[in-house]
Amino acid sequence: MTRRQLSPVQIARKAKSNLAFALGCLSKERRQDMITFYAFCRMVDDIADDPSSPSEAKAGELSHWKKCVLEGTSSGHCVLDEAIILPSRYSFPRSWMAEIIDGVASDITKIRYETFDDLLSYCYKVASVVGLVSIEIFGHEKPETREYAIKLGYALQLTNIIRDVGQDARETGRIYLPQEDLRQFHVSESDLLSGIQSEQLSQLLDFQYTRARSYYAAAQKALPPEDRKHMVASEIMAEIYSAILEKLKRRRYPIFQQRVKLLPIHKAWILGKHMLWAKLGCK
Repeated sequence: MTRRQLSPVQIARKAKSNLAFALGCLSKERRQDMITFYAFCRMVDDIADDPSSPSEAKAGELSHWKKCVLEGTSSGHCVLDEAIILPSRYSFPRSWMAEIIDGVASDITKIRYETFDDLLSYCYKVASVVGLVSIEIFGHEKPETREYAIKLGYALQLTNIIRDVGQDARETGRIYLPQEDLRQFHVSESDLLSGIQSEQLSQLLDFQYTRARSYYAAAQKALPPEDRKHMVASEIMAEIYSAILEKLKRRRYPIFQQRVKLLPIHKAWILGKHMLWAKLGCK
């Protein structure tokens, strides 16, 4: 199908994402490349989620994007053509961007995850690999920082899953919470699909909250001191999503009533704090 082509900057502005907000601390060139990479991720996600397009058409379009990424060939799409330059510019494998496409493409047909390990495999492709690409664009000195990116990717994606449980079930029928966990806490799929809030559901989400928190802690532990100055944007993301996670827990997970987010002034405070710390060398 023919899609209206927006530039990477237009896509970032339209999405008003937390990632786009966090990029204010980067140099002009790295910021532009991150905006391009963000737009690439946003576009493949939108292709997979397009309710007006048949599954076969969405899978075919994503397959074409993957082929262009792996071969580094022009596609005629402004976002993809800018994105396929990034692997050679920052010396990371083209297969990373292909993995992101594979992860997003799985959303077309896979709407349940039996175990937490199954879910982590999905989170790795759609979030941790995004982190691996991002730290190459940010610039890093230590290979250990890749472990930081992987762990933080898990933490951010688990936060997203907790926050969007209600919306995902209502709008797409997807349930990312592992089936084994639903059984353990006696929460049925029909409860989620029907928007039924219960104490059992809150306990289940407390369990997921603890998992997410463990990955935020593991990410911090894995970040080498030498690379903290390069990871300001990712640390801003970490604090924003960590604050969203805490807000969810504090409000006992109003997942069927609202999409919990931070006020712009709170995000601006986080951005300003991290940029000041970076400038003063306090982190």
